[in-house]
Amino acid sequence: MPPCPADRPILGSEAAAELWLSLAPGGWPLPWQALPAGTALVGGAVRDGLLGRLGARPDLDLVVGVEAIALCRQLAERFGGHAVVLDQERSIARLVIRGWTVDLARQVGDSLEDDLRRRDFRLNALALPLAAETALVDPTGGLGDLRRRQVVAVSEANLLDDPLRLLRGVRLASQLDFSLEESTLAWIHQHHGRLREVAPERVLGELEKLAASPLGHRGLALAGTTGLLQPWTSAAPAAHLESLSRERAFACGLTQEEANDALPLARLAALCDGAALDHLRSSRKLQGRCGRLRRWRQRLGASARQAAAALGAMGEAERLALHRQLEGELPALALQLPPDLGQVWMARWRDPSDPLFHPRSPLDGRRLQHGLGLAASPQLGALIDHLTLERAFGRLGGEAGALAAAQRWLVRQTSAGLKVPRRD
Repeated sequence: MPPCPADRPILGSEAAAELWLSLAPGGWPLPWQALPAGTALVGGAVRDGLLGRLGARPDLDLVVGVEAIALCRQLAERFGGHAVVLDQERSIARLVIRGWTVDLARQVGDSLEDDLRRRDFRLNALALPLAAETALVDPTGGLGDLRRRQVVAVSEANLLDDPLRLLRGVRLASQLDFSLEESTLAWIHQHHGRLREVAPERVLGELEKLAASPLGHRGLALAGTTGLLQPWTSAAPAAHLESLSRERAFACGLTQEEANDALPLARLAALCDGAALDHLRSSRKLQGRCGRLRRWRQRLGASARQAAAALGAMGEAERLALHRQLEGELPALALQLPPDLGQVWMARWRDPSDPLFHPRSPLDGRRLQHGLGLAASPQLGALIDHLTLERAFGRLGGEAGALAAAQRWLVRQTSAGLKVPRRD
């Protein structure tokens, strides 16, 4: 759901009651009454509830006045689920239960207000105590920020307590379609180099969230101009990122679900080469996906017109290689095409029987070995590649046609003086 318009009063006489109703505590995986007195819901669930953005299973972040790790283990034993220690020193734990995530943290300071004043941004420093006839707790002015649609740091020192917050501010602005307040943006510019102090895995996690946000293309461009990404990412023109929008995805024929997968991948690939992703300690799978996409984007050129021209000039073997290598990532490449061509590609990609967009040999190695008496060898692999190409461009007619094409290929190999190993 979109954020509340700026003229909508977020805090009314019954704001806490309305928020409580939207949170639907009756559907939580454990009864809130089982939590210790003084427990408060904080952070994203409170913010998103006020903005009308709650999902079916919001992440529940709770502040408790007791040791959170011990409490989490007790709750897991009582209600099921799995307890995970997130921070032993600060007593932070996570209860994973029936598809929900419940984070519990020991209160920092002498009061809930003290705890909230130590947080990153004022719109995250909101709390709803879990008690009857409760009221929202807002010691820093986060409600006003929600009205103004701004991301405002609680303080410069709080940002530097965990420099990942510098990047998180850009992500929140992108995710919520809010602006970054002037002083907050200046602090991000000033201290961008501190982000390199953060564990690479945490930086990557925040980058992935930013890339997946609706306005992630703008957020990543801003992160680049502030210098936050200098240690890890390669330069990417702002215009290139600007084209990786949801509007562009829909114009190229992608569905909502397809765009949700393709856009984050395309945005990350625009910024990060293999070395950068390795430095960020990403998975080999993500490195492979981004690497393949980067190579083919570079091959097609910078503009949609250049991409269409490059595709038109490709030979069959190269076109087949494109679809073989990018079978799973093709929607991310379709964003680079002219919209009408992108729509054609997406329609073909959705058809699992399309022989070019989902290239397969009509006969596998075992069938060729038995049908033609061939032995396993590099030549057998070359024959499979040949049949895959012939099928991709519509030159085979069923299994019989494939066997005949294989026989002709074998004859040509023999005529050229090349030996094809046979089974004994």
